[in-house]
Amino acid sequence: MSVATTPASTHVPARRAAPADRGRLVLADKVVEKVAGQAAAEVPGVLGREGGVLGVGAHATTTARPSVDVDLGRDSADIAISAGVAYPASIRRVTAELRDHVAGQVQALTGVTVHRVDVDVTFLVVPGADGAAEAKERLR
Repeated sequence: MSVATTPASTHVPARRAAPADRGRLVLADKVVEKVAGQAAAEVPGVLGREGGVLGVGAHATTTARPSVDVDLGRDSADIAISAGVAYPASIRRVTAELRDHVAGQVQALTGVTVHRVDVDVTFLVVPGADGAAEAKERLR
């Protein structure tokens, strides 16, 4: 009994289909929100709130992600972020860094083009206030 074998060197790999021919990828708004929220939390001087019920009793902390809302369209996303800023940081500088970092991370990690990033600074953490020590360390 003889068995025919093909040497490995003559094996021709199957041609890969072009990206457009492979299918499509659908991302939920929540996926982009999570990526944007994590990216926002990575920016020095940006804080989120945690704890409390319906916002009552919540406290600022560097470990909480800022609130993020994403409107995901066919070709791009609009992102709205509500966050706090550690005082005495420049609000203009921190929000510019926040916009750039979030847009870059969302584009890099999801492939979604970011049309715009709106930032709503909802609170400042001042020295001596809850979360101020964490915020000061994070600014360094």
